[in-house]
Formats: sequence, structure tokens, C-alpha cells
Amino acid sequence: MASETVVLKVGMSCEGCVGAVKRVLTKMEGVESFNIDMKEQKVTVIGNVKPDAVLQTVSKTGKKTAFWEAEQETKEEISVPPATATA
Repeated sequence: MASETVVLKVGMSCEGCVGAVKRVLTKMEGVESFNIDMKEQKVTVIGNVKPDAVLQTVSKTGKKTAFWEAEQETKEEISVPPATATA
């Protein structure tokens, strides 16, 4: 199985929250690396993992956990369509 990148939105409000997420990911099988961004509430996990398994593992910390919505990742790329009505 190829390496997979799983991006989660995790409700972390302090370093303790970050530590809890770090602990469960360190113990999780197949995780090669991860990045935790408390400000963005974003956790990126890379490894031989299944997205659902990562979600369940991080959920065990008691933090609100969800998959990072695809549109949040691409919102910078979305261009506003020009207005169709002319003034």
C-alpha cells in the first residue's frame, strides 16, 4: 500500500491538546510522519494508514475531529465567477 496523506480538522485549544494528538499518532501503526498546526486546527498524517483509522485514533483524544473539507483546501484556488448582469 502506498503512503497516504490524511488531513483532519481537530479542535485543539492548547499545547495539552496538541500533546494528546501527538501521543496517539506516535503509537499508531503505519504513521510515517505528522504535522500538527494548532492555529489552523489542522492535523496532517502521512503513512501507510487508512483515513478512517486515523480519524478514529485521533477521536480517542476526546477532541472534535473531522476530515478536513476539500473545499477548505482549495478555497485559495477558487476564482469568483464574473457577474453576469451588466449595470
